Amino acid sequence: MKLTCLSKGDGFHYPPCHMLNLCGFRILIDCPLDLLAITIFSPFPYDVRFEASEYPSDVPLDAQSPTQKKQKLERQMTPDDLVCAEPWYKTVKALHLWEASLIDIVLISNPMGLLGLPLLTQNPRFCAKIYMTEATAKIGQLMMEDLVSMHMEFRRFYGPDDSSFPWWTKNLDGEEVPALLKKVVFGESGDDLGSWIRLYSLDDIKSCMKKVQAVKFAEEVCYNGTLIINALSSGLEIGACNWLINGPNGSLSYVSDSIFVSPHAKNFDFHRLKGTDVMIYSDFSCLQTAEVTENGCNSPDQDNNSTISDKNDENLAASLLDTEESLEELEKLAFVCSCAAESADAGGSTLITITRIGIVLQLLELMSNSLESSSLKVPIFVISSVAEELLGYTNTIPEWLCEQRQEKLISGEPSFGHFKFIKDKKIHLFPAIHSPNLITSWQEPCIVFAPHWSLRLGPSVQLLQRWRGDPKSLLVLEAGISSGLGLLPFRPIAMRILQCSFLSGIRLQKLPTLLSVLQPKIVLVPDAFNGRINHTEMKPIPMLTYSENKTLRVPRTADNPDVEIMAELASKLSWRILRQGENFGLARLKGELLMEGGKHRLVSGLEQEASSGKATGLRHWGSVAPETLLDSLVKMGITGSIEHSTGGNGSEDKCVIHITNPSSGFIETSDIGTAIITDDKNVASQIFQAIDGILDGI
Repeated sequence: MKLTCLSKGDGFHYPPCHMLNLCGFRILIDCPLDLLAITIFSPFPYDVRFEASEYPSDVPLDAQSPTQKKQKLERQMTPDDLVCAEPWYKTVKALHLWEASLIDIVLISNPMGLLGLPLLTQNPRFCAKIYMTEATAKIGQLMMEDLVSMHMEFRRFYGPDDSSFPWWTKNLDGEEVPALLKKVVFGESGDDLGSWIRLYSLDDIKSCMKKVQAVKFAEEVCYNGTLIINALSSGLEIGACNWLINGPNGSLSYVSDSIFVSPHAKNFDFHRLKGTDVMIYSDFSCLQTAEVTENGCNSPDQDNNSTISDKNDENLAASLLDTEESLEELEKLAFVCSCAAESADAGGSTLITITRIGIVLQLLELMSNSLESSSLKVPIFVISSVAEELLGYTNTIPEWLCEQRQEKLISGEPSFGHFKFIKDKKIHLFPAIHSPNLITSWQEPCIVFAPHWSLRLGPSVQLLQRWRGDPKSLLVLEAGISSGLGLLPFRPIAMRILQCSFLSGIRLQKLPTLLSVLQPKIVLVPDAFNGRINHTEMKPIPMLTYSENKTLRVPRTADNPDVEIMAELASKLSWRILRQGENFGLARLKGELLMEGGKHRLVSGLEQEASSGKATGLRHWGSVAPETLLDSLVKMGITGSIEHSTGGNGSEDKCVIHITNPSSGFIETSDIGTAIITDDKNVASQIFQAIDGILDGI
């Protein structure tokens, strides 16, 4: 097995991408877009920009990182540094270097990992099988269609541009260009230029989705009779999954960003990942947070590692399912709601650019309940070309929801609270900011959910332009986007800014406990985890590290694959216990070895062979010691003498046993075999029996 990490990603919106070579099949796991890279583009043309070079950054200098301070000393970026052109989109760096026709399988773990797939499937040589859950397929398709819809606004600004090369990069290679801009465009090593590509069309999306095999909840799919593939809930989002692959050479689990207890999606189903031969750990989310220090984990639960080896599996598993993380997330959401209420009470509006579907669903529910219980009469607008279809879809997939949401559906209630508030006209859905119904319904202050989180696409751009000078208004950003670069085109900005970081994976301090519960034979982790995992008290598990754009060869955990034999067939086999191996036996039959359902199966022609009445000769292996053979012959009443002959180099070449009684003959032994020569069939038969008693054979 070989693993190549094509990209370690950059948080929830840009998941990792891997290429796996398993059982001779090449498997691509996730195909995302780096949407953070489009922040280098200006959201509007030169003639509508703001004069902002004299304004300071909206981030205080003492709150900036050393890298930001260095950039500030070099030259502060201005809106004029941004690219004024129709955006191109950045794919996984090394993916365009792989031959599309050599990819056999594509596995998509969550909707964000689907966004770059149409760029791959539009290659005429692409012929791989694509697997993802039904929910991921539907939500991901809606997200791609919304992305294309928002992108069309740029074409209205700049006009169609059908060039095959990103011409704007020619202006970004000079010494006066800010280092941050160069890094995004060309990459740290300067070889990212080939990753930029034009966005796909709606037709490309439709063509891509026709090639997808959507996997139902708990469904097993078989690829080529060799690999059995299971999608197991990861808890990150509705329909997001981890992968379990069983094949003839063992089992493999792929663990992406996961949440043990989710308030909206089905919980992380880690129990079914127990005991796999290889586990690929691909949750990089903890590297985007401040939960680790130079010396390792920095959390209140760090001391729990010291007792891992003392707990049984049930207690360890129970410790992973505590609700503390869920309560923390709920507190964050409640804080966002309180800040929005404060702004509304002061006469200001709130713009929420968060697009994580699970977070949006919970915020809509909490905000509506909060406003209903207060005296504030503030409308909530959701502006997106796919808002109505996406929100409606969440009530049709109970199998991918958490237990509490499932119970609501069973009792006849909607799974999420937004259905009630939409019906009561407290939440208003509109496909675009210029929708006639929105214009007639508009009132301020209001709370608006609008894409895109990058602040370069969609209704959020126009609304941020409208409210940027209002100190009573609130902008809610998602963690991952740099507020400096993201807000650069809108400076000066007087709005209050709230940047939220929500749980998007497994916290690093829980990884030792998870590994102790799952007990894989080998675990593969990113090299960035070196020195950050406490190994001292966790159960011993071989651990290999992988690096970006490097191939890691994984040793086999078992030398011999298992073979399934029917009980009826096994009972008919004549087993011969070998002398040279303890508890080791062989049986001989005529048949065929097949590959079915990811397992070797033995289909035999034993009955046909037995009915033919033909005896099958024994096959022996090994060398015969002349002295041992002669002793056995003497016990049978056969006498003889041993003659040794040497070769030209002085070493023993062969040995001959001359038979003198009861009849003449000789036995010649050498490294290449043993020959019996005699005219007496009885003597020949006795000699064969003696050899059979010495050597192993079937």
